[in-house]
Amino acid sequence: MTRLSVDVSDMGERGLLLTADGPLSIAAQDRIWRLASDHGLWPGVTQTVPGVNNILVLFDPDEVSAAALTEMILETWDDPPDAATATAEHVIPVHYGGDAGFDLEEVADIAGMSPEEYAARHAAGDYVVMTLGAYPGFGYLGGLDEALAVPRRATPRSEVAAGAVMIGGAQTAVMTTTSPTGWNVIGWTDAALLDLSSDRPSKLRPGDRVRFEAEVAR
Repeated sequence: MTRLSVDVSDMGERGLLLTADGPLSIAAQDRIWRLASDHGLWPGVTQTVPGVNNILVLFDPDEVSAAALTEMILETWDDPPDAATATAEHVIPVHYGGDAGFDLEEVADIAGMSPEEYAARHAAGDYVVMTLGAYPGFGYLGGLDEALAVPRRATPRSEVAAGAVMIGGAQTAVMTTTSPTGWNVIGWTDAALLDLSSDRPSKLRPGDRVRFEAEVAR
């Protein structure tokens, strides 16, 4: 089994940041989720904040040294992967292009394909929720076809409506609140991924699978 290499750096006197080397990786993210769930086994750790291919570990230096904690983190990182954890799968219907996805033509042109091909390839993907952040319930989805990756917009928009299906670099996502963003909007969904009145406001959880069902807007 190929070893997944990582870097650990100090974040002040009370934090360590572990970053997986290389591009976005589901294999690395699996280990990050495990570190987040296992942090209670380490003395002195007060909180973990998993991100995309990284995790911030906060600790009490009166209870554990940075050097000792780094050793424990790396030992856990190198342990053989656990059995896959059962996760939810979400099927999200998308209207691609037209007024609903006003950046689709531009994004497809950058990728060197037609809007129809771009939408079809996006909908054919099998995505994983890498982490939540940016906005409540906002899931960063890994697994985007490399051919569909395009840079974020040079000038962010001040307001993009909830339900926008977007591309930002090598990731895709669904906007959960009406907010500013520099991501490219390629479609729209009426699926509600955030319900603040619910005991579980975010429908997505790290590790969940996401598929999109395409309906190209006319």
